Amino acid sequence: MTSHKTGTPEEWRTARLELLQAEKELTRRGDELARQRRELPWVCIDQDYRFDTDEGTASLADLFRGCSQLLVYHFMFGPDYTAGCPSCSAIADGFNGSVVHLAHHDVTLCAVSRAPLAKLQAYQRRMGWSFPWASSYGSDFNFDFGVAHTKQEWEAGAVAYNFGEEDLRPAAGEESSRDAFSQSIVGTDWETYRREGPGMSAFALEDGVVYHTYSAYARGVDGLWGMYQWLDRAPLGRNETGFWWRRHDEYDGQ
Repeated sequence: MTSHKTGTPEEWRTARLELLQAEKELTRRGDELARQRRELPWVCIDQDYRFDTDEGTASLADLFRGCSQLLVYHFMFGPDYTAGCPSCSAIADGFNGSVVHLAHHDVTLCAVSRAPLAKLQAYQRRMGWSFPWASSYGSDFNFDFGVAHTKQEWEAGAVAYNFGEEDLRPAAGEESSRDAFSQSIVGTDWETYRREGPGMSAFALEDGVVYHTYSAYARGVDGLWGMYQWLDRAPLGRNETGFWWRRHDEYDGQ
């Protein structure tokens, strides 16, 4: 017998209608936030960023692929990683199905990581993905957009991330466990792993000029993580105790 509250169909419907009003309020609030995002001032990008892509060396403008809007997912895959971040990988599992629809609505979706292109291509083949993925190896792009952090920031305990500063160094006595964790998922020590961060950035292209329009980090990219949107509607919700997810080819029985 369940310990959860139970009721009649009529009681469920009454409670559901009350919840529906809250959901509608949240939807309207989301619409308003989307409008406010669009009202942010655009910032002209005058840095000549270069990327390695399947088609060769590309500029930031080239990543638009003929569209006027570009959405970049900052995928955690540093030069020393042996595989992409499992969390970013779970998010990216949803990209393939969206890319074609976005492209037909004047929007290009592209992942960008600091690992060399050959590493990205090999991992993309392993994961069965086909969305555009560019390497910013040797570029300041990830640093300038707040998803890669310098050794100086790390040692000062003041990593600039999510429009603030964080100390991502392990607490005393946790160094070995953090290193063991990061070694198990990306093949590096904790510092090398966490000097990369997740996020997304949006850009517009008008008259040959690229503008930065929006960026989000940490829980700001939660809405892009498709499995969580489903879990939020499941009977037990997210129901998490630690790092439970894996790359899609690492679950038992795969």
